Amino acid sequence: MKDTAVMETYKRMNIAPVSGRGSWLSDARGSRYLDFIAGIATNSLGHGHPALVEAVQEQAASLIHCSNLYEIPLQKEVAGLLTEKTDFDRVFFCNSGTEAVEAAIKLARKHAYTGHGPHKHEVLTFTRGFHGRTYGGLSATAQASYHEGFGPMLGGFAYAPFGDLDAARESVGPETAAVLVEPIQGEGGINAAPEGFLQGLRELCNAHGALLIFDEVQTGAGRTGHLYAYQGAGVVPDVLTSAKGLGGGVPVGAMLAREECASLGPGNHGSTFGGNPLAMAAAKAVLEVVSEPDFLEEVRFKGSVMKNALRTLADRVPGAEVRGEGLLLGLDLGPELAPEVFEKCLQEGLILNVIGGGTLRFAPPLTVTRAEVRTALDILRRVVDSLIAVPEEARLGTAVA
Repeated sequence: MKDTAVMETYKRMNIAPVSGRGSWLSDARGSRYLDFIAGIATNSLGHGHPALVEAVQEQAASLIHCSNLYEIPLQKEVAGLLTEKTDFDRVFFCNSGTEAVEAAIKLARKHAYTGHGPHKHEVLTFTRGFHGRTYGGLSATAQASYHEGFGPMLGGFAYAPFGDLDAARESVGPETAAVLVEPIQGEGGINAAPEGFLQGLRELCNAHGALLIFDEVQTGAGRTGHLYAYQGAGVVPDVLTSAKGLGGGVPVGAMLAREECASLGPGNHGSTFGGNPLAMAAAKAVLEVVSEPDFLEEVRFKGSVMKNALRTLADRVPGAEVRGEGLLLGLDLGPELAPEVFEKCLQEGLILNVIGGGTLRFAPPLTVTRAEVRTALDILRRVVDSLIAVPEEARLGTAVA
């Protein structure tokens, strides 16, 4: 069998996990890695969590998939869990974050079309954001590097600098159907919205009859220490997208909407696999764990410990910065040091990744133990100290003049 059969669309790490338990991954040679990326904020309950494993096994033995042409009781149950614990009334299930964003864009345009006519169709998004790789999500992503080679992008999108409320005001008008924003940008470098920005967007949408959409694909399902990040921000959007950690590793996406803007009806949108019994069993198991107040409080505590420790470490590196909330944190070390730290951490058995060019992302399982947090921080300190003690020219292999 050819080992080149898989299309090379990823720059992969030189490890091949075959099993996992808790916050740890193991490869075929028996090497163990402390997983502080969790499938990119997806393995919310870690690896092999008993509740999730049992739920998936039991459901797989009875019914994996039928069709959304029929009633799916588990789907209603999970939708009920989500609406009971949030400010939303309706849920559409799909399979991924970008599909949830697609659904939100369609809902916003249908809502505007119904209430105002076809002229009101534009969606405002922000620089450094990321909303997925389908054409709708890609067009909503205001980063040219993601667009290169795939143009033309879809029309009907406007972009403004993230965090700049004045620029957003200038960009919103009669044609604006929605404003789409991540409360904390994930792929763009773990950038939290500045004070007052999200509230300002809420007021702007109210004034112009536009929907406010929060992309919580990465920040949702307990990641920030709240079930959804908006609950800690004090700003309620009209629509919210969720995925990643919602299924704990099983593909699950969801779009949540308030009743007054839930404008999609039969034939407007759909998904073959969305909300299938297996996915719903996984989502139910995850939600029953991560929505508990004590669990979320522990996430906030562990996130605070990590953030404080990372700030202390950053103080020793000129220009370094720590950003994020809960167990979604970024340590910006710059484009030269960050990749080196990543490589050496991997050699020492700690899995992180580099985003935004020079930011290390920390997104461990929400079930990570306090002892594992200390272990990861010890490895990171040791690696950073070893690198900043070496002259830059020597680290980069260049000759000293």
